[in-house]
Amino acid sequence: MDIATIIGLIASFVLMIFGMVYDEGTVDFTKAASFIHVPSMLITFGGSFMATLAGSDSIGAFIAGLKSFGLATKVYSASEAEMIQKVIDLSNTARKEGLLALEEAAQAIDEPLLKKGILLVVDGTDPELVRSILETELSCMEERHKGTIGFWDGLAAAGPAWGMIGTLIGLVNMLKTLDDVSTVGPSMAVALITTFYGSILANWICTPISNKLKGNNAKEVQMKEIMVEGLLSIQAGENPRVIEEKLKSFLAPSVRESVGEQQEGGGEA
Repeated sequence: MDIATIIGLIASFVLMIFGMVYDEGTVDFTKAASFIHVPSMLITFGGSFMATLAGSDSIGAFIAGLKSFGLATKVYSASEAEMIQKVIDLSNTARKEGLLALEEAAQAIDEPLLKKGILLVVDGTDPELVRSILETELSCMEERHKGTIGFWDGLAAAGPAWGMIGTLIGLVNMLKTLDDVSTVGPSMAVALITTFYGSILANWICTPISNKLKGNNAKEVQMKEIMVEGLLSIQAGENPRVIEEKLKSFLAPSVRESVGEQQEGGGEA
């Protein structure tokens, strides 16, 4: 579980509640009740989710979008340095024993794209066709991810919009009873609470989840690009040292040395 996401969501909620109940050195939890208004919740949250449902391909796609919240709380543990080292090990195997030896090595690999690429290389598939197949799969994966990210971006946009709709409804109701000055304050508070709910939905939940998924997508795309370039280099018969230097260009300068250190550690063992 990604502790940073969990801490961020919980801490931001706690700080928001603190702002509601704190007043000049005292804490009054009863003040939080002023921020609870069921009709406003129904307008803002209900309207936002239903508008998002209306824009979804199907109910199943909508439910899948909601479930993707769990993806943002998971740690993307794959390491680019480890993947480069794995590709280098495969290149050493191919250089010493030939490409056919990679078929046995593929059985111990869990990554589907890397395993598929190895089998295509072993089968003698044309390099351009190998690249086309792997890049097509990479592109389709990215499109699926963009659809999930778009769900949260759409919900983030719908929240404030429906909050404003609720505010307008509240203002209309307030103006109807404007002759009674005593109702202006409470009516105005009710009108503004929907905007508050819309901002919570967008900025507390949707935008952070969207940003987290975008970051995870970028990491996974880069990981698979390393696989593709590495496999094509192995198929071309390039020297493992050349492959290592080529793939290190995907890494930040501060972590490039970790690849060499892993290789040296493996050699000593």
